[in-house]
Amino acid sequence: MREFDYRRAHDVPGALALLDAEPEARFLGGGTNLVDLMKTGVERPARLVDVRDLPLDRVESTSDGGLRIGATVTNSDLAAHPEVRRRYPALTQAVLAGASGQLRNMATVGGNLLQRTRCGYFADITKPCNKRVPGSGCPAIEGEHHNHAVLGASEHCVATHPSDMGVALAAFDAVVSYETPDGPGTLPFADFYLPVGDTPHRETALPPGALITGVTLPPTPVAARSRYRKVRERASYAFAIGSIAAALDVQGGVVHDVRLAFGAVASRPWRARTAERVLIGATADAETFAAAADAELAAARPLPHNAYKVTLMRNLVVAELTRLTEEAAR
Repeated sequence: MREFDYRRAHDVPGALALLDAEPEARFLGGGTNLVDLMKTGVERPARLVDVRDLPLDRVESTSDGGLRIGATVTNSDLAAHPEVRRRYPALTQAVLAGASGQLRNMATVGGNLLQRTRCGYFADITKPCNKRVPGSGCPAIEGEHHNHAVLGASEHCVATHPSDMGVALAAFDAVVSYETPDGPGTLPFADFYLPVGDTPHRETALPPGALITGVTLPPTPVAARSRYRKVRERASYAFAIGSIAAALDVQGGVVHDVRLAFGAVASRPWRARTAERVLIGATADAETFAAAADAELAAARPLPHNAYKVTLMRNLVVAELTRLTEEAAR
């Protein structure tokens, strides 16, 4: 590893100042992704600014009935919080599916949003990778890509985003708050991650030097009837090959409200808005659910070895919406 400076911040202005003073600095939360990338040489910060002592470790109700989640809340504390479990059960399920217990105890909400892809070419500094070295190429397109993107990719990058938590946040219209030396700002989750395009190395819309301070979930009544399901290649701790966050409100056999987001199929958590539009006002049955999935997945552009993801996601949509419909009828 490259030798680096380590500083611990105790307030937000201090953290921003420490980062601003060193162009090659990085904020450090739990370090469960960043430190691994430092070991392999992918990340080579000259300074780490530890933000775990910042007063951003609470989950609080907002005045309109939503929730505000501080950036340094650990994944374990987020999953266990009674209001998260009650109002947004898919978020709890997503976090619990996301890692081992030891990692959840360290990983933070802000760090989870900024974790990098687990594409093997990105992690191997001996290989070209447009995300790591812009303009060097994307060997995954012709190489190993069975767990890569089928939606929203480009000829410059086909990597997927690894977050489980992010899929649930996408489904529930989360808003990311941040601070910069010029003041605070917010980003709707739909705009937080940038499309791949021809700049896959630019992953988020955060301004340079920004510190994530929290995530706000708006009041979303349908979220109380939600589920998260993750499919992986082994039952133990592993990244998804496909996942879904689904929330459904059925009244009189008709879909009154719905939220859908997919994971492990794109460079960012994928909000399935086309499928949602098909579902609203339609009969809540397997045929409708399949038609909605097909409408969303019509945009898929799979590579030779990952076309299975299209079938997988179609089946997940039908299975989870059917389960939610049956639960609502009990």
